[in-house]
Amino acid sequence: MAAILYLTQFFFPDEDAEWHFFIDLKKKTYNTYYPFQVLPDKGLTQLDCAPITILNGGNGSGKTTVLNIIAEKLKLHREAPYNRTNFYQDYLKRTDATTVGKVPKMSAIITSDDVFDYMLTIREANAGIDRQRDHLENEYLETKHARFQFNGPEDYDQLKAILETRSKTQSRYIRDHLMRNLTEGSNGESAMAYFTDRIKENGLYLLDEPENSLSPQKQTELVKFINDSARFFNCQFIIATHSPFILAMPEAKIYDMDTVPVAVKKWTELPEVRAYYDFFHQHAKEFE
Repeated sequence: MAAILYLTQFFFPDEDAEWHFFIDLKKKTYNTYYPFQVLPDKGLTQLDCAPITILNGGNGSGKTTVLNIIAEKLKLHREAPYNRTNFYQDYLKRTDATTVGKVPKMSAIITSDDVFDYMLTIREANAGIDRQRDHLENEYLETKHARFQFNGPEDYDQLKAILETRSKTQSRYIRDHLMRNLTEGSNGESAMAYFTDRIKENGLYLLDEPENSLSPQKQTELVKFINDSARFFNCQFIIATHSPFILAMPEAKIYDMDTVPVAVKKWTELPEVRAYYDFFHQHAKEFE
């Protein structure tokens, strides 16, 4: 794997740095101090990055928080809103990043909400096209069978429409007047299309649970796409995931966010992967 690194290290405030922040608040009380008070309990103060870095852990382990902090610090492009509190800037002042030159402009954080919004947009567009198709079907039948007498130039447009309907089949008429649906693919195909369209060469990409909406087959396709992008197209990835398909990527550096302190592990050592292994081992005879 080509060692393309735009971000080599990222530093988070430790418990002492956060303690000094709270002292400066002069005992004011707020409902939330997020993103403070999340990572010190994990013992995570430094992330050493690889071409593909993976964050694994249960819900609430801090995976998404880490991605959002890095994205904000590096000013990466994002689409969907996120849980940004009034304390974000205070927190970011206490972080630091080691980069190799400037992070490419096309770099971005891509979340499940981005993919979901994209799929909804396609559905809404297709729904509009379907409504237009229904209208054209009715228009075709009404025009083709209309009683008509040509009286002068003012009737030319109507005559032209009638001649068109009588010279074409209904399906041909609709095709000529209606663009094809933007996509006839499944959610998984749409999601996969979003990743392949959004991820360009020479970029740093933060992916938050990209496996959502993807079948195992599509997850396998995504793994190949990520690997190829890292090896051949100068991309770097930091990925938060539960997917064993993504976790098994060769040479990926995996942080287990469920351990204290957060530690680098092999994918086969992760509790989530072991749960899959134990389940299939228990049902092994059913596959024979």
